[in-house]
Amino acid sequence: MRMTRLFGQTLREVPANTEVVSHQLLLRAGYIRPLGAGIFNYLPLARRVLTKIEHIMRQEIDAIGGQEMTMPVVQPADTWKESGRWYEIGSEMGRFADRAGHDMVLAMTHEEVVASLVQKEIRSYRQLPALIYHIQTKWRDDPRPRAGLIRVREFTMLDSYSLDADWAGLDAHYRAHYQAYFNIYARCGLPTVAVAADLGMMGGKLSHEFMYLNPIGEDTLLLCDQCGYAANRQVATFHKSPALEEVQCTVEKVPTPGVKTIDELTAFLHIPRMKTAKAVFMVATIAKPHPATLGDVTQQFVFAVVRGDMELNETKLANAIHARELRPALEEEIRSIGAVPGYGSPIGVHDCLVVVDEAVAYSPNLVAGANEEGFHLLNTNYGRDYRAQQVCDIAVAGEGDACPICSHPLHTTRGVEVGNIFQLGTRFSDPLGCTYQDEQGQFRPVLMGSYGIGTGRLMACVAEQHHDEYGLCWPITVAPYQVHLVLLHGEPDTEQIAERVYVNLQAAGVEVLYDDRHERPGVKFMDADLVGVPLRLTVSDRASKRGGIELKHRTSKEMMLVGLDAVIEKVHAEIDQLTSTVNAMVKPVQCGEPKQSVSNAS
Repeated sequence: MRMTRLFGQTLREVPANTEVVSHQLLLRAGYIRPLGAGIFNYLPLARRVLTKIEHIMRQEIDAIGGQEMTMPVVQPADTWKESGRWYEIGSEMGRFADRAGHDMVLAMTHEEVVASLVQKEIRSYRQLPALIYHIQTKWRDDPRPRAGLIRVREFTMLDSYSLDADWAGLDAHYRAHYQAYFNIYARCGLPTVAVAADLGMMGGKLSHEFMYLNPIGEDTLLLCDQCGYAANRQVATFHKSPALEEVQCTVEKVPTPGVKTIDELTAFLHIPRMKTAKAVFMVATIAKPHPATLGDVTQQFVFAVVRGDMELNETKLANAIHARELRPALEEEIRSIGAVPGYGSPIGVHDCLVVVDEAVAYSPNLVAGANEEGFHLLNTNYGRDYRAQQVCDIAVAGEGDACPICSHPLHTTRGVEVGNIFQLGTRFSDPLGCTYQDEQGQFRPVLMGSYGIGTGRLMACVAEQHHDEYGLCWPITVAPYQVHLVLLHGEPDTEQIAERVYVNLQAAGVEVLYDDRHERPGVKFMDADLVGVPLRLTVSDRASKRGGIELKHRTSKEMMLVGLDAVIEKVHAEIDQLTSTVNAMVKPVQCGEPKQSVSNAS
């Protein structure tokens, strides 16, 4: 491709409202252009990168038995209503009515479509196992798209779906995808770790997220360097410090004027935070099962209690009570259940769902609010003074908390989710009637797995990982071109040499971006660094007089002179070496329980 014909142009200045390096460089180098909030055009350079990423994806999924197909972006809402997710998912789902008034959905994922296909196509155990996949557009109306391609509203994903007759088969497919996904990331040059993840709107039995560790990530991860435990903070557990063994004492109301926070309370009473019970007031939106309309939901006041040395984990709470959304309660809502803001406790409240963290349940004689302005209660005890509808883990794991496996201190880091895999089990098979007939003639549900990678986000993360102060530095496996040929205009013979090299490289199967523009050398070199092609060949009068052309790696400052008759051979050798270096990062990994953490690239 000649740069005089390339659609798109480089930008000298960093565009406004760009907060991460990958966004800035992809814009400046002419890879992407925004159309709206979270909606991007992918220009020819980006399209070539995405095509290479998708090629790697196809190779790895084909290798584990995948069959590629294409499923629609626009879907009738009927199957979403049957699965229940039409009612469970909020405003992120794109909904509209067709001209006949039928409810329609813009695909945010394809489990319902797969389940409807299974219901029609799968009849016998002889048709299982099966693995189908596609690479398709998705829409999620994210309220806060950010960081360029890291968080968008329209995006493309690899979606793979496994279909099995039993849990052993599903587990085998899950493990195969676990390895295949690490292979994909390694071949793209991206280091990742796998962490236990929230099931979220997907449901099912087990999930892992693949994370690129980087401060730009919105996810907080808890990692243990001792045993390898790794989990997203949304679901991370930890070994909670035991309470002191004490005899339950009598409840005593004490004045605490103006004391409304845990810090103020511990300072006022000279007690540790773990001797207090923290009240958190929330209102949950809970969808009724299969209601007649989307609006048929209930608002439930939730009184959550955690120990004062911990914080509430809203994801754990939402999962525990099957809430679609959670929001902080208003003061008038708090008072309506008999509680007092700043002085609340579950003792004596009414018309609310009380959920207590397990640490509160086994910690005696905690200080809690008296539900009276300016007063607290000493020596409150769960089971004696109040009860809850649910006792479970609803606390956030944090830096320094004890690992749930080995008790070693956990540490936190930030990460970008670049993939997610789920053991769905019968989550979609049951409501949509996806069954097969086994060898005994009995009908059994098909067990499903779902596995996804966002292609645009993966490209952005590779850009985030591989750049320097001058621009992008693509790994050879996903670079838009393998060679950037730069002509420094001079003598007619020099231009003829450049044209001949361009033609010969293409004939030899080398992907070449040819800068034939009439620009200053500095501009051409700056653009070459910005675009980030791995190898640069420079044709100039100076090099021609020395009998060759100059070869330079994008990540090196060293130049080498290559004779004209050796250019093709040398370029092929360099491409092979770069490719081998990237592919050497592919290593076998173990997919264990959620504690497993793996990094397959440095």
